[in-house]
Amino acid sequence: MRVAQTTQELADELKGSRPAFVPTMGALHGGHLALISRAKQLARNGTRVAVSIFVNPTQFGPGEDYQRYPRMLEADATAAGLAGADVIFAPSVEAVYPQQRRDLARVPRLPEVATQPKLEDAHRPGHFAGVCQVVARLFDMVGPSVAVFGEKDYQQLRVIEEMVKQETDRWPGLKIERHPTVREPDGLAMSSRNAYLHQEQRADALAISRALMLARNANSPREAEQNMQEILQWHRLAVDYAVVRDARTLMPIEEFGVPARALIAARLVNVRLIDNMAAGGGETKDPHAGS
Repeated sequence: MRVAQTTQELADELKGSRPAFVPTMGALHGGHLALISRAKQLARNGTRVAVSIFVNPTQFGPGEDYQRYPRMLEADATAAGLAGADVIFAPSVEAVYPQQRRDLARVPRLPEVATQPKLEDAHRPGHFAGVCQVVARLFDMVGPSVAVFGEKDYQQLRVIEEMVKQETDRWPGLKIERHPTVREPDGLAMSSRNAYLHQEQRADALAISRALMLARNANSPREAEQNMQEILQWHRLAVDYAVVRDARTLMPIEEFGVPARALIAARLVNVRLIDNMAAGGGETKDPHAGS
């Protein structure tokens, strides 16, 4: 598997084509590999599949796990290749944020969905500025025709979708493809942070997906939120939020009159987990999905 570390090496591999793209921070698991497989399905007429592996320092807040975030480039490259990747792009921090070109590191204007819902934006100040900064840089460097993102980081997905809408001149024709959350056999959403869970914590972590299932079938957003809070507290999770929101804006709703999303962020000791599902009667179609 070819690993490109500079934009010139990447350009040599892509040979002028606009690839199907999956941006990651490495430590690849089954969820990432599903995104890569989907990118391979979307690749047409010789389009290549590019996967970036870059642990982005600007999206980690104080006390978060940037230094201990697992880095395993060789194993990740092998796994990505087996899933359908044609080239791995593993740039250095200096390549992504060149000190002599501050203009390249500018943060795009944050869409309202990154600043108004008071979800991840409230609990991880500065996080979405870092996400938008790095994703914008990677889009500039890779030049994809389509980029695949998972629904597990749902607010992040919505932020990226809205950022691309705002920057159509910068990335003409770029399509964001959603992929459903990939789960372990027991229902836990796949995450690199699952490796931090002790065996006895696993049963409590499963309360998150169980809470979301309750919300999915609740009669009202208020009932859904009450049910989620109860089961999470029963399993001793420290809840950052357990809410039902408009699936497009992520703002509060009173009734299930629009496509809705139940979202949870909770901690087990020092492990923070997030997850989400469609709420209010099952898999209500979000008309903005994939836009």
